[in-house]
Amino acid sequence: MDWIRLTKSGKDLTGLKGRLIEVTEEELKKHNKKDDCWICIRGFVYNVSPYMEYHPGGEDELMRAAGSDGTDLFDQVHRWVNYESMLKECLVGRMAMKPAFPKGMLPQSQVTDTLAKEGPSSPSYDWFQTDSLVTIVIYTKQKDINLDSVIVDHRDDSFRAETVIKDYSYLVHVALSHEIQEDFSVLVVENVGKIEIVLKKKENTSWKCLGHPQENHNSFIPKKDTGLFYRKCQLVSKEDVTHDTKLFCLMLPPSTHLEVPVGQHVYLRLPITGTEIVKPYTPVCDSLFSEFKEPVLPNNIYIYFLIKIYPAGFFTPELDQLQIGDYVSVSNPEGNFIISQLQELEDLFLLAAGTGFTPMVKVLNYALTNIPSLRKVKLMFFNKTEDDIIWRSQLEKLAFKDKRFEVEFVLSAPTSEWSGKQGYISPALLSEFLKRRSDTSKVLICLCGPTPFTEQGMKMLHDLNFSKDEIHSFTA
Repeated sequence: MDWIRLTKSGKDLTGLKGRLIEVTEEELKKHNKKDDCWICIRGFVYNVSPYMEYHPGGEDELMRAAGSDGTDLFDQVHRWVNYESMLKECLVGRMAMKPAFPKGMLPQSQVTDTLAKEGPSSPSYDWFQTDSLVTIVIYTKQKDINLDSVIVDHRDDSFRAETVIKDYSYLVHVALSHEIQEDFSVLVVENVGKIEIVLKKKENTSWKCLGHPQENHNSFIPKKDTGLFYRKCQLVSKEDVTHDTKLFCLMLPPSTHLEVPVGQHVYLRLPITGTEIVKPYTPVCDSLFSEFKEPVLPNNIYIYFLIKIYPAGFFTPELDQLQIGDYVSVSNPEGNFIISQLQELEDLFLLAAGTGFTPMVKVLNYALTNIPSLRKVKLMFFNKTEDDIIWRSQLEKLAFKDKRFEVEFVLSAPTSEWSGKQGYISPALLSEFLKRRSDTSKVLICLCGPTPFTEQGMKMLHDLNFSKDEIHSFTA
């Protein structure tokens, strides 16, 4: 808050009296001291000297990137932080570099391979039309492509389709030459890796070209080098789950196609006291049972979140104040969970503390529904009290209905009536809980919770001789 007040004071924080300049690498390198520190993030250069004393990670952490490109370091530590908003008054200018795409009209097929040789081969795109439709075809040259691999957003005349291929992102980004209707369809031909996006023309006229290229059009770059893209989603419902946790339902705009892959998270963004604040959350299903679902519109237009409200927090009280019909910005998905880890799995163990349960919901559902080899799914769910247990009755009902699923609740501050397990994560609890079927059985252990829980859990699992490939920790 002190930093926000300083940025709104009118003080010149760049030292350039409001000018924006083009910064060469040589110039950037000169500004590498605490009282004169410039850092580049995603092509933009900031004078972070005034921010030094406000940085939660301390001055030394910022100085690691002094006078250089700090994008990779920033992404490793806190990619989700909205630095553009936090540092906008410190913006010195752009790095001097060549334009990423040619100016002018966009030909029907234009392929620019910007990928380093070690990655997957570069996709390409084409388009064709009928009297009433325009179809954009993306050739990914990969077989493991499905509907959650592509994210489409159409705003005004800007059309954006991002396809995620392994750790890379392929972007088709154009200002369309003619108007289209709001709704469109996305089809994936999985065995050949082809994506078709079918747009409906507003007028039945022939298009001479698809449109004008926009920023980073036809680029194929590592996903870590792409900025987060947001769209505004409407709050359609909010219901209590526990005394301090609520289930929020957001509706995607009709001009967006977005399906969050299993095990991935998104970022929610809200303007708070004039600054955009961002927090990561993992979407869940609306319940653990399909029969609980009422007949509603197609399910893929809704995104559900289980969110704990912290009364003294900065973000969640604002989120809780939103009225039905208000908007929240939602980013593209991120995360390093690979769904193929679940293939041919025999035993799946889930260790969750508090709202660390949220990534487990879709993993649990997917495994029980789609993995024929699965023998057992066991969830050990750590909470403070019985009142804190999210979806307790649903979990117990699932364990009753599906004999492959077991759940154990562990409480750190139970009442005297509690007869279940007590305490915190420990080697004794884990060694009893994590029973392999055999030495050769394929096992995966997922864990998520507060940072100390995850760090201690990882160490204990390694001490119990589980390999790195058998453990996945969810962190954001």
